[in-house]
Amino acid sequence: MKCRGRPKNPRRIEHTPDILYFKPRGVPLLDLEVVALAIEELEALRLVDLEGMQQEEAAQKVGVSRRAFWDDLQSARAKVALALTTGKAIEIKGGNYVRISD
Repeated sequence: MKCRGRPKNPRRIEHTPDILYFKPRGVPLLDLEVVALAIEELEALRLVDLEGMQQEEAAQKVGVSRRAFWDDLQSARAKVALALTTGKAIEIKGGNYVRISD
């Protein structure tokens, strides 16, 4: 199947995590469903929900439109909410990004 629309622009990411898995305590990872959170989705969460940036400023920082940033942020929030409310593990991996320094 061919991809439709424009290709996704790489996001400029300042922070990549050292820890790549989170899971419910007391349940082996092998017994859990896993939700994959892309690096750029985590960066969107970090900038808005942790750093307190407005979406417009955060979108400029990662080098995408406000709409593209909004999509990343909403996707990240939905994945985290799903994992927390249904007892799934979260794996942070992949995505379309370039690492930049502060």
